[in-house]
Amino acid sequence: MAAAGVSYHVGREADSLYHETLDGIYFGHPDHSFGTWIDPYQIEGKPDSGLLWGVSEEDPGHQGEGDSRVQAYNFRICLSRNPDRLPFPKPPSYHPEEFELLLRYLRSGVWDAMNLNTPLPNGKTDLNNNGAVSTDLIGGSLKWPEGSYETREKIFQEHLNYDLGMLYFLSNDRRVPEEIRREVRKWGLPPDEFQQTGNWPHQLYIREARRMVSDYVVTESNCRHLRTVQDPVALAAYTMDSHHCRRIVLDGRCVNEGNVEIPPTAPYRIPYRAIVPRNGECGNLLVPVCLSASHIAYGSIRMEPVFMVLGQSAGTAAALALESGRKVQDVSFPALQKRLLSDGQILEWKH
Repeated sequence: MAAAGVSYHVGREADSLYHETLDGIYFGHPDHSFGTWIDPYQIEGKPDSGLLWGVSEEDPGHQGEGDSRVQAYNFRICLSRNPDRLPFPKPPSYHPEEFELLLRYLRSGVWDAMNLNTPLPNGKTDLNNNGAVSTDLIGGSLKWPEGSYETREKIFQEHLNYDLGMLYFLSNDRRVPEEIRREVRKWGLPPDEFQQTGNWPHQLYIREARRMVSDYVVTESNCRHLRTVQDPVALAAYTMDSHHCRRIVLDGRCVNEGNVEIPPTAPYRIPYRAIVPRNGECGNLLVPVCLSASHIAYGSIRMEPVFMVLGQSAGTAAALALESGRKVQDVSFPALQKRLLSDGQILEWKH
């Protein structure tokens, strides 16, 4: 998409651009935020001592203001509680000071960093981010969308070192309360998973990067059924969801910013116009994943089942474009709709 010169956007649009309420800078959602007062300074109470690792001194900005930030990335980590589990190894680049904020959070009485682990068969689990300090490397994804291969590899390794480092830290650092260390040591890496990459997932969870800007942009209004479309090629239904984008200082305390979790009113339509470039930009390209959507609407769309449905629709549209000799923007939607429905595609939510 980017190489073809198609219009795209990176970051959060200002709420005013598409008349939204959840898109730009967002303070106030309680989930994955600090429920206790955490001092962000190297020496508590002394701003001139500098900030802890991972905390930014940037201006907080204003609610609804746009910026170039994308939501945090992490690894979705497969863990095991089986007797043959592998103890968490020290990562290639381990820096205990990166977990000083987590340590203060633990000492404040909150232990929730590993609470979001979804049970899987055979004594395994899928670990995801939970709480104010967890597997999300907040702020670490900023340069990914426009980064070179070398830049992205560096960011990948930073996330690996951070996530594996957190598990190693919680298991081994004597400053961590012993009951927490014992609990974490009950988990380990499964020896029968990801054997070619040291039993560690080979894929970084890229939640959001570039998004196309086409003749139609899916926005919060679509998620809320305040506007609808007549050329649907898929339905989406997940929560309007953004993980945090920043960790900053506000009134002398550490604050995470950017988390949103607001459900749509019902499954909603994604239009064909959102997966093809603007007229005149590229006539032989379909974009079913980095589609034309605002930051907050994309946070709802970005589920693998939706991507699979959009991919099916995009493939069908490509076939019709080839059959008819037309640009993708000129594919007959009635013909596309007929083909999709005959294949069993669901394009309308019936209450």
